[in-house]
Amino acid sequence: MPLSEPAPREKMHCRDIRIEGYRRDDGLWDIEAHMTDTKTYGFDNAFRGRIEAGEPLHDMHLRLTLDESLVVRGLEAATDAGPYQACPAVAPNYARMVGVTLGPGWSRAIKERLGGVEGCTHLREMLGAMATVAFQTLYPVLAKKAADKPRPGKPPLINTCHAYRADGPVVKAQWPGFYEGA
Repeated sequence: MPLSEPAPREKMHCRDIRIEGYRRDDGLWDIEAHMTDTKTYGFDNAFRGRIEAGEPLHDMHLRLTLDESLVVRGLEAATDAGPYQACPAVAPNYARMVGVTLGPGWSRAIKERLGGVEGCTHLREMLGAMATVAFQTLYPVLAKKAADKPRPGKPPLINTCHAYRADGPVVKAQWPGFYEGA
C-alpha cells in the first residue's frame, strides 16, 4: 500500500543510499554501500566553490568484508565528494572496525571507534544500515548453521520486530512452543 497523496511541495534534497551484498570467491562476504546527497538548486560552498543542482554534495562509499561468523575482516571507506576538503582524511579510521563481530553491540562499537571527530556522521549511519543487509546477504549460511546446530531456548528473533512478536502468527507458525498468544 503506497503512502497517501502528499500536500503540494517542492523537492529540495535527495539522499540515495544503495547497499549490496556479495559472496566472494575466497569465502568471505562483501557488503558495499554508496551514498549521494544532491540538491535541486545550485549553491556556493566556501570550500568547494559552486555546487550545481544535481552535483553530489556527498558521494561516499563503504566496503565491509565479513567472514561467515560475521567478524569484520576489512572495512574500507572513500569520500569522492564532501562539503569540506578534510572529509576524505577520515577514511583510514574505518579499519578500526576490523575484528569486531556484527551483532549485539555493533552500534556501540561504531560509536567507540568512529564517534565524534574520529569518523563521519554519514559513514557511521551507513554502517548501521549495512548490518541488516549483511544479515540478509548471509542468511542462507546462517540458516544452515542454525539448522545443523539447533540452539536450546527461545529463538533470538522473537520480539525483535512486529512480525516476530511472541504473540503473533509468525511465531505461532515457526516456533509454536514459544508462542505467547491466546
